[in-house]
Amino acid sequence: MVDEAPQHLAQVAALIRGARQNKGLTQAQLAERLGTSQSAIHRIEQGSQNVSLDMLARISAALDSEIISFGAPKHSHLRVSGGHVLSGRIEVNSSKNGAVALLCASLLNRGRTTLRRVARIVEVDRIVDVLRSIGVQATWSADGRDLEIIVPEQLDLASIDVDAARRTRSIIMFLGPLLGLQDEFSLPYAGGCDLGTRTVEPHMIALRPFGLSVTAASGNYEAVVATPGAQDLSVVLTERGDTVTENAIMAAASRDGVTTIRNASPNYMVQDLCFYLELLGVRIEGIGTTTLRIHGRTDIDADVEYAVSEDPVEAMSLLTAGIVTGSEITVARVPIEFMEIELATLSEMGLRYSLSPEYLALNGRTRLVDVTVHPSELHAPIDKIHPMPFPGLNIDNLPFFAVIAACASGHTLIHDWVYEGRAIHLTDLTRLGADVRLLDSHRLDIMGPTHWSGAEVSCPPALRPAVVILLAMLAAKGTSVLRNVDIISRGYEQLQERLIELGARIETFRD
Repeated sequence: MVDEAPQHLAQVAALIRGARQNKGLTQAQLAERLGTSQSAIHRIEQGSQNVSLDMLARISAALDSEIISFGAPKHSHLRVSGGHVLSGRIEVNSSKNGAVALLCASLLNRGRTTLRRVARIVEVDRIVDVLRSIGVQATWSADGRDLEIIVPEQLDLASIDVDAARRTRSIIMFLGPLLGLQDEFSLPYAGGCDLGTRTVEPHMIALRPFGLSVTAASGNYEAVVATPGAQDLSVVLTERGDTVTENAIMAAASRDGVTTIRNASPNYMVQDLCFYLELLGVRIEGIGTTTLRIHGRTDIDADVEYAVSEDPVEAMSLLTAGIVTGSEITVARVPIEFMEIELATLSEMGLRYSLSPEYLALNGRTRLVDVTVHPSELHAPIDKIHPMPFPGLNIDNLPFFAVIAACASGHTLIHDWVYEGRAIHLTDLTRLGADVRLLDSHRLDIMGPTHWSGAEVSCPPALRPAVVILLAMLAAKGTSVLRNVDIISRGYEQLQERLIELGARIETFRD
């Protein structure tokens, strides 16, 4: 039998569901091919039924798709038949960045943490693997959507899963909670996307007031903590980064006294973290602003439930799919507070869209709307498009404006001042017919509108540019192939299957 752990069943279920949808079959049609019932297929695709190897082989044969392979891993590729109009309604999933921060923050709690609607993505799985390796009980619910976390009295950091830790940059966010729990500890170097040089020095500057000193040795961060005492602290962040702010917040949450953090990021994942910590009894003033006052607690022991808020970057991804294909689609559960600048910029470019009345997310705090985009004649904005810390245009949403600008008439200047290498990856749009000129490592000049045409492209080694290329392929007439797409699963849960629900024609294959 396949491993009965819910996370493995959920992964197998997603593969089967995606392969069936790629073949255009209903659950009833697949059940007929297998000589079983539709309800059995439904249970399998929900991850609520064990699947034998024999059944997996039969499903693979029925779908002409290798569900699980043995031996050397094979890379996944996507074949896209583009130029088709999309339609329908799709809900935004919960935030990857929010989930990662909450997983790290759960280390502070000696009670039971239950996270609802957790994104089932590679980045989350890596952090869960790291947590389990150091003794944390992390148990998925039967449907694979909720995660229960119980932290032991003593963490076994010597047994940390080094491979999983080094494959995620999020491991850097263990520094904040661990400095309140350990006098000395070691963490593997952080990894992540290929986005040029990304220094960890802002994290070090943020955490030194809490007594942390770090030296680099043999591929690890070697940390020593000197207790700063119970006096009030004032911390000024030199970079208003999301993860830097989160590290400082987690460090402040577990210490006596009041910590004031200035130049803090008020972004969506930071707010999620604050809402969770409030449930743990940590009082936080200034949530949603750049100055936070955190009343820490050395003893945090509470059984809490928290629903992760919706992901504005996934919302932007789905809206972009509708925009570049000239479609009318509704993207539901959009966290509007974190999309207002993006929508204002799109409106300036001529996009027509409508909003539903606001309603609250399951966390009771985040404001949501449904956004319907309508086919529009787009034109280049007068000014350049550039990101800023919240409440500016989201840094992770900037790449989507490259493919949107390529659909608009006129010249658009995109200035990605944050990352040295990301703009270079967006020049792959030229393979599909776009007129994209790299002015320097941070700036792109894009001339539209583009007459898109299908092509074969290797996936860029960065998450958002990879998705941008996929979305451009939806607009390109003919057949395109996007090779080595495994990086997309780092930040998106079954993205191609969700696009298929809107009418996209995407097939996954391996070679």
